[in-house]
Amino acid sequence: MFKFFTDKRWHLWSIGGTLLILAATWYQVQLDVKINEWFGEFYDTLQKALAEPGAVSEKEFISYLFTFAKIAAVYILVVIFSDYFTSHWTFRWRTAMANFYHDKWNFASSIEGASQRVQEDTLKFARIMEGLGAELLRSLMTLIAFTPILWGLSKSITVLPWIGEVNHALVWVAIISALGGTFILASVGIKLPGIEYDIQKEEAAYRKELVLGEDFKESAQPEKIENLYAGVRKIHYKMYFHYLYFNAVKWSYLQGMVIVPYLALAPTIVTGAITLGFVQQIIRAFGRVETSLQYLVRSWPIIVELISVWKRLNEFENKLKANKEKIETT
Repeated sequence: MFKFFTDKRWHLWSIGGTLLILAATWYQVQLDVKINEWFGEFYDTLQKALAEPGAVSEKEFISYLFTFAKIAAVYILVVIFSDYFTSHWTFRWRTAMANFYHDKWNFASSIEGASQRVQEDTLKFARIMEGLGAELLRSLMTLIAFTPILWGLSKSITVLPWIGEVNHALVWVAIISALGGTFILASVGIKLPGIEYDIQKEEAAYRKELVLGEDFKESAQPEKIENLYAGVRKIHYKMYFHYLYFNAVKWSYLQGMVIVPYLALAPTIVTGAITLGFVQQIIRAFGRVETSLQYLVRSWPIIVELISVWKRLNEFENKLKANKEKIETT
């Protein structure tokens, strides 16, 4: 699965490409930091314009909008290039995997679902790694960039409801709430990877019988097909049940987190100690830190699928190795 990184033929793409993706992602985060600063200045100007008619000219107000447009335009161009390049990088990874399996295809004839592993699972693995990897990089770099910003902004927020004085309160609120939610969701969804793996096994057995029935009349008999489909139905219903309570916990947590920063800011807001621009700036920084820390929470269903694909490919590679050793010793 990782020949892309160990095979020298792919080092230009695997190492050089990774460095380019890292650079592009970091630049996106820096642009996001600039946008966060813009939010503070813009909303302070907006508050001033509404509170004191004539204090802000139309030209000055519109200039803020053009400033945002310039930053956003650069951000869009970087994202478009980054996504395009990452797609090519991912396909090279898939190609490296496919080439490895092609070279060993003679040992795969007796392995159930071998064609599906090489064609479908390499594609799934590469695409999932593209999405999860890009999001992980973005989350880590956002965390690195925005945590110091939130730390600095939190100097003015020293009191939390029901708790009292806490230095740099919002940083601790973001960390505790995000990590707490991650632990809860991971505990609730611990059975999901195994269920996803079982689904693929049941589906593979069902599909194989149907494929055999296209060439051999004795295969794919109605009773056998129905029994196989019963297994498919049972495991899917099991998955639906487990996702029912997982999603209930997940969405309750995510929706509850929407009001957390405002709740934490309540004592400071009601005293009028901060401006609207400062509120917007700190809420946005809090959201960036919190979302980065919630990476596992937001990505858990995709991680479940990745674990399932990894298990299948790992099992396939082990069988290839065993078949090769068996043939070489005979």
